Amino acid sequence: MRIDLHTHSTASDGTDTPAELVRNAAAAGLDVVALTDHDTVRGHAEARAVLPEGLTLVTGAELSCRLDGVGGLHMLAYLFDPDEPELARERELVRDDRVPRARTMVRKLQELGVPVEWERVARIAGDGSVGRPHIATAMVELGVVPSVSDAFTPQWLADGGRAHAEKHEHDPFDAVRLVKAAGGVTVLAHPAAVKRGHVVPESAIAELAAAGLDGVEVDHMDHDEATRARLRGLARELGLLTTGSSDYHGSRKTVRLGENVTDPEIYGEITRRATGAFPVPGAGGPLVP
Repeated sequence: MRIDLHTHSTASDGTDTPAELVRNAAAAGLDVVALTDHDTVRGHAEARAVLPEGLTLVTGAELSCRLDGVGGLHMLAYLFDPDEPELARERELVRDDRVPRARTMVRKLQELGVPVEWERVARIAGDGSVGRPHIATAMVELGVVPSVSDAFTPQWLADGGRAHAEKHEHDPFDAVRLVKAAGGVTVLAHPAAVKRGHVVPESAIAELAAAGLDGVEVDHMDHDEATRARLRGLARELGLLTTGSSDYHGSRKTVRLGENVTDPEIYGEITRRATGAFPVPGAGGPLVP
C-alpha cells in the first residue's frame, strides 16, 4: 500500500489542477493521496469528482504558522471538518493576506532591479492562492534565477531575504487546538528542512507534542538520512507518529508523487484519530480528461 500524505495543486502553489493531481497519483501507483494545499480546501471538491477507482483521497491543508516571531513553520492538518467556523476563519485570514504580501515582495524585487510585474505573477497564480512560488516562477521566466528553488535564498525570497515580506500566520499551538476541535489530526511538516531557512527546535516539537500534536513528517526530500534518523528517535521519545510524503508541487519541484511514503499502520492510526472527516474512496473517475 503506497500512501503520500502531502501534495499541492493549483488551488495553492502546485501546477497540477486537483483533477490532474489525483489522476497522476493513480498513474504513479499510489493507493492513498492527501491534498494539502496551503491554507485552503478549495481543491477538494474537484479532486473528489474525478477520483479514480482504487485511489483514496485524504482531505487536508498545510497551515502556515509562526513560532516565536519566526515564520516558515508548516502544520499539516488532515481530515478536519472544513466548515468548523473558527478554523475556517483563521484560514481565511491567512489567505486574505497573501495578495498584499505578494505585492509587497514584487515591489521589493523591483527596487532591487528585477523587472517583475504584478500582472505576470497574477497570471502564473491563476485561480490559486498567490504565494512565493508564483513570484519565483516569474523570476525564472525573466531569467533572474535558473530554477524556483534558486529564488528561495537570502538574496531573494527566503525568510528574512532581501525581497521577503511577512504575512499573517497561525500560532502553531493555536493551529493544533483548532484542528483538534474540528476533529482533525496534525503533523508537523518538514521540521528540519535547512534549505528552507528555518529549522524547528526539538524543544518546540516537544512543547507541541505536549499540546496535542499527533505526528512529525520525517521522510521528506529536504531531510537527509541523518536528519531522518534523529527525527525518528525524537518522535519515539515524544510518542509522535512519523509520516513520509512527497510535498509534490507538480513541475515546480523535481520531486515525484510517492517519492516518500507513509507506513500503512501510521495511516491507519491517523484515520482512527480523525472524527471531522473521513477518507474518500475513489468511485471510478476517468484516468484521462
